[in-house]
Amino acid sequence: MNSNNNIYNLAAVGVQQLIPYKAGKPIEELERELGLTEIIKLASNENPLGPGKKALAAIQETLSTLALYPDGSGFSLKKALANKYGVVESQITLGNGSNELLELLARAFLTPEFEAVFSQHAFAVYPIVTQAVGAKSVVVPALNYGHDLDAMLKAVTEKTRLVFIANPNNPTGTLLSQSSLESFIGALPDTCVCVLDEAYFEFVNRVENVNSIDWLKKFPNLLITRTFSKAYGLAGLRIGYGLSSSEMADILNRVRQPFNNNILALVAAEAALGDDEHLQQTIAVNEQGMQQLTEGFKQLGLEWIPSAGNFVLVDLKQAGQPVYDALLRRGVIVRPVGNYELPNHLRISIGTAAENQQFLEALTNTLANV
Repeated sequence: MNSNNNIYNLAAVGVQQLIPYKAGKPIEELERELGLTEIIKLASNENPLGPGKKALAAIQETLSTLALYPDGSGFSLKKALANKYGVVESQITLGNGSNELLELLARAFLTPEFEAVFSQHAFAVYPIVTQAVGAKSVVVPALNYGHDLDAMLKAVTEKTRLVFIANPNNPTGTLLSQSSLESFIGALPDTCVCVLDEAYFEFVNRVENVNSIDWLKKFPNLLITRTFSKAYGLAGLRIGYGLSSSEMADILNRVRQPFNNNILALVAAEAALGDDEHLQQTIAVNEQGMQQLTEGFKQLGLEWIPSAGNFVLVDLKQAGQPVYDALLRRGVIVRPVGNYELPNHLRISIGTAAENQQFLEALTNTLANV
């Protein structure tokens, strides 16, 4: 073997053509590239308030135990989650962010002979985990930037093992009604698993009587993923969880790595779960920031996709990448979404009032000069 390129031929077929997930640009990277010192990041749907006091206190109290392995079962956090959501501990799977749950599902249920169904403009990790195991991705065209549930149901065949639904959807922010979702899940064959990705559910302000967790009692093929990365401000600790039947959780735990959640993440997540004050403050800041940004877009004559998350997708009516690049030079990091087939849009995470204002001023100046 005389060429490093031959290494690629040794990789699994699905991996050979795989394009890695591209995260939002880190602040440190922009500092290195442009020498800027005052930078705001509104790119990765992070909590602008950071973690709450209870989570920080739990981390501080646990620092002296870092030489020890964490509880691989996550017993204490699972107990807290079970009490909060009215499930039993055996129905919970903990992940290194909810993102790991998506990978565990692909490893557990997909092979090259099977398929996964998901929507156009849906989370980029769905095709990545599907392709990585050599399975086929079936991408259903979006309806008004969101999921077309009728079309998705028609795309399901005997080869379908996973159906991914993000609600609210990332990056578009669209929200499906609980009644339409319940009907969709009920119509799926029992030969496929419905993955309901609710990473942003805490930000949904539309009150409905039906909670998706209630569906676990009648849909054994349903798994709900949630995270502490967004509303709870713990993205840097990487911890999420799945809610499902005990049998499905058992399957996922067979492929889950031991100690996949570090000890600081476990204690911080448990403390955050009981910090209602911080959560409510986060939601209030998000609602105010959403209004601030959309009012700013309105003044600029720009349209946006109404969002139920902690981000908003704005239509620039021109190529988004040059505007993104120009904003970087002004010390503002947002998220281009050309890889989601939305080349004229930018996704803006909701920040503090000051950050939102800085972004709007930078956008105004940028649009006047591009």
